[in-house]
Amino acid sequence: MRETQLVTPIHMKNTMKAWVAQAYGGPDVLALVDRPRPEPGPGMLLIRVRATTVASADRRIRAMDFPPGLRLVGRAVFGLRRPRRAVLGVEMTGEVVAVGARVRRFSVGDAVLGMCGTRLGAHAEYLAWPESAALAARPADMPPSVAAAFAFGGLTARDFLRRAGLRAGERVLVIGAAGTVGSALVQLATAAGADVTAVASAANRARVLALGATAFIDYQTQPVSRLDQRYAVIADAVGTLSFAQAVPLLDAGGRFLAINGGLPDLLARPRAGRRCVAGPAAERADDLAHLIDLWRAGQYTPMIDSEWAFTALREAHARVDSGHKHGSVVVWLDK
Repeated sequence: MRETQLVTPIHMKNTMKAWVAQAYGGPDVLALVDRPRPEPGPGMLLIRVRATTVASADRRIRAMDFPPGLRLVGRAVFGLRRPRRAVLGVEMTGEVVAVGARVRRFSVGDAVLGMCGTRLGAHAEYLAWPESAALAARPADMPPSVAAAFAFGGLTARDFLRRAGLRAGERVLVIGAAGTVGSALVQLATAAGADVTAVASAANRARVLALGATAFIDYQTQPVSRLDQRYAVIADAVGTLSFAQAVPLLDAGGRFLAINGGLPDLLARPRAGRRCVAGPAAERADDLAHLIDLWRAGQYTPMIDSEWAFTALREAHARVDSGHKHGSVVVWLDK
C-alpha cells in the first residue's frame, strides 16, 4: 500500500491555535488553545485557514439549540455532554500547504474555499480535509471575505431549491431574506427566473431588494401567516412557520422549504397536493462550482454582516446569538 506523501513547507509548525468548545452553552464555553496540527491522509489536503465564519450551524452546535424534536438527535450526532468535534467552523477559505499521495485536483499553494459540514474544524489555523468534499479553487479576483462566507448559505439554498424543483416564473416567498441562507435564496431563486418576495425587517428593505427580490414584506407590521397572496414555493430560513401554517399560503402543488425545520417538518406528509422539504442540505463540489459561475455572472454574492479577528471569536459568536445579524459573520485568522 502506497504511503501518504506530503509536500510540506519547512516553516510550518507542528502545533496550531484553535478555538474549542469545552461544553454546550454560550460563547464563554469557547477557549483558544494550542493543539497538534492535523496530518492529512492519502486522499486529503492540509489547508492553512485564512478566514472562516461563525455560521448559524456553529451557534446551534455550540449551544445545543436544535429545532423542536431534534435535540436528542443533535446530542447523538455531535456529543452527549459536549461537542465531540470540539473545533467548530463549517466553512472557510485558505491555502493548500500539504497534499496526500492520492490527491489529484489540488496542489500545494492553491487558494481554495469550501464547506466542512459536520466534519467542522475551520475555527483553527489548519484543517485536514478530504479532496472529495465541497471544495473549489478560489477565483483570483474573489475577495477573501466573500470566499470565507461563500459556501454555507449558497449550498444550503441551492440544495433546497433543487429539491423543490423550482421553475422559472414561479412565485417564491423567502422568510428571513436578510440572513446568510435567506439572502442566498433570494439571489439563487432570482437567477433561476423566479419572482421573489422577500420577508425581513424594515431596516433590511433596500438590502434585500438589491439582491433581486421584486417585492418586500416587513414581518414586524405584516405577519406572514396572515398574507392573502399564494406562492408556489415558501422558503422559511428562520423557522417562522410550520408546514401546517404554510399550506394555506401555497398554490396547488406548492412546496414549503423548512430550512430551519424540526422533527414535525421532517415527518410531514403531503397535504392537498402541497409538500414539505426538510432535512440537512447536501454539500456537493459541483454545486460549489455552479455558485462560482453565478458569482462570476454577478448573480450571487454572500451578504456580509461583520468581520472579526480570530482572537475575538467569542464576540463573533455573540453577534450571531443576538439574532440581529444580516448575512455572514466573517472571522479573520491572518489580520
